[in-house]
Amino acid sequence: MPDLDAFRNRLSRNARHWARWARRQGIACYRIYDRDVPQFPLAIDRYGSHVHLQEFDTGWQQTEAEHAAWIGAVETVVAETLELPIAQIHFKRRERQRGAAQYQKLRNATDEFEVNEAGLRFLVNLDSYLDTGLFLDHRKTRGLVRELAAGRRFLNLFSYTGSFTVYAAAGGAVDSESVDLSNTYLEWAGRNLRLNGHDLARHQLVRADAFAYLEGAARAGKEFDLIVLDPPSFSNSKRMQDVLDVQRDHPRLIAGCMQLLSEHGELVFSTNRRHFELDPGVRETYRCDDIHQWSVPEDFRSRTIHRCWRVGHRS
Repeated sequence: MPDLDAFRNRLSRNARHWARWARRQGIACYRIYDRDVPQFPLAIDRYGSHVHLQEFDTGWQQTEAEHAAWIGAVETVVAETLELPIAQIHFKRRERQRGAAQYQKLRNATDEFEVNEAGLRFLVNLDSYLDTGLFLDHRKTRGLVRELAAGRRFLNLFSYTGSFTVYAAAGGAVDSESVDLSNTYLEWAGRNLRLNGHDLARHQLVRADAFAYLEGAARAGKEFDLIVLDPPSFSNSKRMQDVLDVQRDHPRLIAGCMQLLSEHGELVFSTNRRHFELDPGVRETYRCDDIHQWSVPEDFRSRTIHRCWRVGHRS
C-alpha cells in the first residue's frame, strides 16, 4: 500500500492552509486536496462539516479486495486528519464520463443539506449523483455573474441546480429564465431560489432542450442582458433533439445565445471539456475574452479544470 504518512502529512498541511483561506473568503465549500501526492489520485472537497472524496481512475490494477482496503485506509486518514466521523466522508470513484452518465443517479437518495457560499445558501447532496449540486470550480464565475447582474435580464442555459441564477438574483437581476432538461435539477434549482428568498414568478424555471429553447426564444423576440452558457461536454439524453458534443456544437450554441443578447449585453461561456478549442469563427464574429486563468479558484491545483470566456457583440 502506498505511503499513508505522506498523504496524511500533505492533507494536514493543506487542511490548515485552506481552512484559514476559506474563513477569509466567507465560504464553507472548498477544495482541500487535489491529487497532490501521485500515489493518492484523489480530490477532497469540504462541504461544511462533510467531505466529498473522489478517486480518479488511473488505470492501476488492483483486486477488489486491495482496492477496498486502500479506500478504507484513505477514508480513515481523512476522517482522523479532519476530525470528522467516517459517516461524514462521502466516497465516489470518478471515471471519465460520456453522455448523461454524470447526471445519472448512483444510489438511493440521501438527505440534502445546506451550505453557505458568499452569504448565499445552497442545497447539496454528496451521495446520490456523481456531482454534488454545486460546482466549486465556478465559485469565482458565480461571483462575476453577481457583479454583472444588477438591473439585467438573465438567462441560465443548462442551468443544473440554478446556482448561477441564485447569484444573479442576489446581484439584482430584474428577472431570469433557467433552462434545463431535467425535472430533478429544475426542482432543485427552485429549492435553492426559495431558500434565498427569491420569487419563482420572476425567476422562471423552464424545462426544455437547449437548442429548441434558443430557436423558440428567438422566434418570440426574447432578449437578455446577461447569459450563462455552461453545457456538459457530452450529452446523449433521449429527451434532446440530438447528441450534444460541446466541441462540435459550441458555435451553434453561442450563436443562438448571441441572437438573444442585447446590444451591450454579455455572455459568460464555460466548458470543462479537456483540450477544448474555441472555434476561430466565434473569435472573429464576437468579442471573446478568455478569463479562465482568473476564474479558476486558488484552491484548485489544476488551472485547466475549466475554460471560460466573456463574450460580447463587436461594436
